[in-house]
Order: sequence, then structure tokens, then C-alpha cells
Amino acid sequence: MKAAFIGAFGAPDVITLGERDLRAPGAAEVSVRVETASVNPLDVKILAGYLQQVFPIEFPYVPGTDFSGVIDAVGAEVTQFKPGDRVFGRTSPNAGGAFAQRLVVSAEDVCLMPSAMSAEQAAALPTAFGTAQQALFDVGRLQRGQRVLIHAAAGGVGSMAVQLAHHAGAHVVATASGKNVDLVKSLGADEVIDYRQQDFAALRDIDLVLDTVGQDTLARSWGVLRAGGRIATLVDFSIRSTATHVGESVFFASATPFLAQAVQMFQQGQLQVITDAIFPLDEARSALEKVATGHARGKVLIRMSP
Repeated sequence: MKAAFIGAFGAPDVITLGERDLRAPGAAEVSVRVETASVNPLDVKILAGYLQQVFPIEFPYVPGTDFSGVIDAVGAEVTQFKPGDRVFGRTSPNAGGAFAQRLVVSAEDVCLMPSAMSAEQAAALPTAFGTAQQALFDVGRLQRGQRVLIHAAAGGVGSMAVQLAHHAGAHVVATASGKNVDLVKSLGADEVIDYRQQDFAALRDIDLVLDTVGQDTLARSWGVLRAGGRIATLVDFSIRSTATHVGESVFFASATPFLAQAVQMFQQGQLQVITDAIFPLDEARSALEKVATGHARGKVLIRMSP
């Protein structure tokens, strides 16, 4: 099978394309013919070696966690799936494997894909949807009627977070570039701040900030919180609470608990999947480079060739 892989840490240009062998699925695993994979900022960080202590990998390593495709083989103990089933899911970051024409994954980490959902929509969901859900409600404890500020709201996680917060009954304030203001409003944001023209730091009485940017954006976000307000950050694992505010990082490990909810919301017309660009597997390096800029509009995807 054709795969994109690395033999050393580095920038996206360390990606190599070539043929790789695929082992047979274990007793509780399935083999999937991958149709589409999603590129996440996590993939860029793993390639650079930044997360080796958190998600240790071994070379050669095939990047990618989010995928959609068709099952072509099942292990002896797998009863909930059969060859031919359309599925999507997320592998563990340690294992990777999604940037390839086929992968082997635990049956517990995949979910049936609804007939109305495209392979591209399905591959875009696991990490973005699951991270947004965990950040808003598990870490952020967002409740109906509260005010939430979502940074980089046109991005993969941000676009999901706007929709989740809106459907939960929160008042959604979002930051985005001017060209994405209308998009973010269409997703359910009550207020959108063009961060290039306006200063979000003038806000007050925010209950929760979802930080996907870090650095100066995170530092200035403390000032918009009400007393007892919270920051949930995806990028600063050293964050600490203050005497008056709570700060907590979001460590996203598994999408499995969130896949069924994503399917339900999609089927009910409550979830849009925003796609920035789709690259062929041969251009996996370009897909990673686009995500590395931090300015992708929604999700960047890789479509496998037959």
C-alpha cells in the first residue's frame, strides 16, 4: 500500500511517500481501506518531535489519526462490523497510520458512517468535534445562558465549538479574520470580532474562554473573564489558575466517546463540516504545511487514491 511516512523528526518536508506493508488485523481489530484522512495541528507537532514524551512514536511512522473508509477485514472477535461497512474514527496518536491507503485499528475506535455523510465530512469530525466537546463541557463546564469566547472560530476546532456552544444555549462570542466573519455567524455565533480590526480584550463578563492560539492571545484573555470564569486552552499545558479565575489545559486522547454524538447532531442537521482544502496523498506534505500556518479555514483533508 502507498503511505506517507517519516524516518526522523522535522518540518513537513521530512514526509516521504512509498510502499509500506500492512499487518493483518488482530482479534479485536479491523482493517480499513482509507478514503479520506484529516490533518490536525497535532500531526505537525508529532512530526516536529514536540510531543515525544506525551505520544512517543517509533520510526518509520505514518502520521494521521482521523480517517474514513471501508472495512475490508475484521478480527476473529469483531462482531459489530463486517467487510464493506463504511466507517470513520481516530487511531491513537502513538500509532498514527491514517495517511495511508489502508490501516489497522481497534474496532472500538471506529463508528458506522451514516449514508448521508460523505467520506470527507466523516474524516473531518473525530479530533475537531471531540476536542471542542471536551474543552467546552468537560473542562470548561459551559452551561446554558453563559457567555463563551471562542478564539480562531473559523478553524477546525473553533468551527465545531461555535456550533456546540450555540446548540447548548450559550451566548457565543467569537474571534476570526474579516473574511470569515459571515461564516462564523452562520455557524451560530452571536457576536464575531475581527481580530485584525478590533480588540477582543475590551470584552467583559465572559464565563469561559476557549483558547486555541496561546501566547499573547491567552495572556490577554484573562482580563475578559468574570470572577470565577474559566479558560480552557488547547496549546498551553503549563497554564495555572489564579486567585479569581480557573485555567486548565485540554488533553484530548480519544475521540471514541464522542463519535455517536457527532453522528446524531449531523443527522439532525445541527452540525456543519467546514473544509478548507483537499489534497491527494501524493501532496501530504503540502497539506501539513497548510495546517502548520495556523490559518486553515475549517479542516484540511487528504484523499487517498485507489
